[in-house]
Amino acid sequence: MNWSALGLVALGGALGAVARDLVGAAIPAGRLPWATIVINIVGSLLIGWLMGRLVTINEHTLHTHSFWVVGVCGGFTTFSSFSWQTIDLMQKGHWGAAAVNVVLSIFCCLLATWAGWRLAR
Repeated sequence: MNWSALGLVALGGALGAVARDLVGAAIPAGRLPWATIVINIVGSLLIGWLMGRLVTINEHTLHTHSFWVVGVCGGFTTFSSFSWQTIDLMQKGHWGAAAVNVVLSIFCCLLATWAGWRLAR
Protein backbone atom coordinates (compact mmCIF):
# COMPACT_ATOMS: atom_id res chain seq x y z
CA MET A 1 0.00 0.00 0.00
CA ASN A 2 1.38 3.37 -1.02
CA TRP A 3 0.25 5.60 1.85
CA SER A 4 1.43 8.85 0.30
CA ALA A 5 -0.62 8.12 -2.84
CA LEU A 6 -3.61 7.23 -0.66
CA GLY A 7 -3.27 10.54 1.18
CA LEU A 8 -3.25 12.36 -2.16
CA VAL A 9 -6.41 10.47 -3.20
CA ALA A 10 -8.10 11.61 0.02
CA LEU A 11 -7.02 15.24 -0.42
CA GLY A 12 -7.98 15.29 -4.10
CA GLY A 13 -11.30 13.60 -3.32
CA ALA A 14 -12.13 16.23 -0.72
CA LEU A 15 -11.32 19.04 -3.16
CA GLY A 16 -13.32 17.36 -5.93
CA ALA A 17 -16.35 16.93 -3.66
CA VAL A 18 -16.21 20.57 -2.57
CA ALA A 19 -15.89 21.67 -6.20
CA ARG A 20 -18.92 19.53 -7.08
CA ASP A 21 -20.96 21.16 -4.33
CA LEU A 22 -19.91 24.67 -5.41
CA VAL A 23 -20.78 24.01 -9.06
CA GLY A 24 -24.07 22.45 -7.98
CA ALA A 25 -24.92 25.51 -5.93
CA ALA A 26 -23.92 27.91 -8.74
CA ILE A 27 -26.10 26.34 -11.43
CA PRO A 28 -29.84 26.68 -10.85
CA ALA A 29 -32.09 23.64 -11.09
CA GLY A 30 -34.43 23.40 -14.03
CA ARG A 31 -36.31 20.72 -15.94
CA LEU A 32 -32.99 18.94 -16.42
CA PRO A 33 -30.34 18.45 -13.72
CA TRP A 34 -28.00 20.95 -15.40
CA ALA A 35 -25.50 21.05 -12.57
CA THR A 36 -25.00 17.28 -12.73
CA ILE A 37 -24.78 17.35 -16.52
CA VAL A 38 -22.16 20.12 -16.43
CA ILE A 39 -20.22 18.34 -13.66
CA ASN A 40 -20.20 15.07 -15.61
CA ILE A 41 -19.06 16.77 -18.83
CA VAL A 42 -16.34 18.83 -17.14
CA GLY A 43 -15.13 15.83 -15.13
CA SER A 44 -15.04 13.67 -18.25
CA LEU A 45 -13.11 16.33 -20.16
CA LEU A 46 -10.63 16.67 -17.28
CA ILE A 47 -10.04 12.92 -16.88
CA GLY A 48 -9.60 12.52 -20.63
CA TRP A 49 -7.04 15.32 -20.71
CA LEU A 50 -5.22 13.95 -17.67
CA MET A 51 -5.09 10.40 -18.99
CA GLY A 52 -3.86 11.72 -22.33
CA ARG A 53 -1.03 13.50 -20.52
CA LEU A 54 -0.25 10.62 -18.14
CA VAL A 55 0.33 8.05 -20.87
CA THR A 56 2.14 5.69 -18.51
CA ILE A 57 1.68 5.44 -14.80
CA ASN A 58 5.08 5.09 -13.16
CA GLU A 59 6.60 6.14 -9.86
CA HIS A 60 7.03 9.68 -11.20
CA THR A 61 3.39 10.11 -12.29
CA LEU A 62 1.74 8.03 -9.55
CA HIS A 63 1.21 11.00 -7.24
CA THR A 64 -0.22 13.16 -10.02
CA HIS A 65 -2.54 10.32 -11.06
CA SER A 66 -3.59 9.62 -7.47
CA PHE A 67 -4.37 13.26 -6.70
CA TRP A 68 -6.00 14.40 -9.95
CA VAL A 69 -7.50 11.30 -11.60
CA VAL A 70 -8.57 9.18 -8.65
CA GLY A 71 -9.01 11.96 -6.10
CA VAL A 72 -10.20 15.18 -7.76
CA CYS A 73 -12.05 13.57 -10.67
CA GLY A 74 -13.42 10.78 -8.47
CA GLY A 75 -14.67 13.26 -5.88
CA PHE A 76 -16.05 15.57 -8.55
CA THR A 77 -17.83 12.90 -10.59
CA THR A 78 -17.57 9.13 -10.91
CA PHE A 79 -19.04 9.45 -14.39
CA SER A 80 -15.59 10.56 -15.53
CA SER A 81 -14.16 7.18 -14.46
CA PHE A 82 -16.91 5.34 -16.31
CA SER A 83 -16.25 7.46 -19.39
CA TRP A 84 -12.49 6.92 -19.29
CA GLN A 85 -12.80 3.16 -18.79
CA THR A 86 -15.16 2.95 -21.77
CA ILE A 87 -12.77 4.99 -23.97
CA ASP A 88 -9.86 2.82 -22.80
CA LEU A 89 -11.72 -0.34 -23.82
CA MET A 90 -12.46 1.17 -27.25
CA GLN A 91 -8.83 2.25 -27.73
CA LYS A 92 -7.75 -1.32 -27.02
CA GLY A 93 -10.16 -2.57 -29.67
CA HIS A 94 -12.58 -4.11 -27.18
CA TRP A 95 -15.67 -2.59 -28.79
CA GLY A 96 -18.02 -5.29 -27.53
CA ALA A 97 -16.80 -4.91 -23.96
CA ALA A 98 -17.15 -1.12 -24.24
CA ALA A 99 -20.74 -1.48 -25.46
CA VAL A 100 -21.55 -3.96 -22.69
CA ASN A 101 -19.97 -1.59 -20.14
CA VAL A 102 -22.19 1.27 -21.33
CA VAL A 103 -25.39 -0.76 -21.46
CA LEU A 104 -24.81 -2.57 -18.16
CA SER A 105 -23.66 0.54 -16.32
CA ILE A 106 -26.55 2.71 -17.43
CA PHE A 107 -29.28 0.08 -17.27
CA CYS A 108 -28.13 -1.62 -14.07
CA CYS A 109 -27.41 1.64 -12.25
CA LEU A 110 -30.81 3.05 -13.16
CA LEU A 111 -32.44 -0.22 -12.10
CA ALA A 112 -30.45 -0.33 -8.85
CA THR A 113 -31.32 3.29 -8.05
CA TRP A 114 -34.99 2.58 -8.67
CA ALA A 115 -34.81 -0.60 -6.56
CA GLY A 116 -33.10 1.25 -3.72
CA TRP A 117 -35.75 3.94 -3.87
CA ARG A 118 -38.53 1.32 -3.84
CA LEU A 119 -36.92 -0.53 -0.92
CA ALA A 120 -36.74 2.70 1.05
CA ARG A 121 -40.42 3.46 0.50
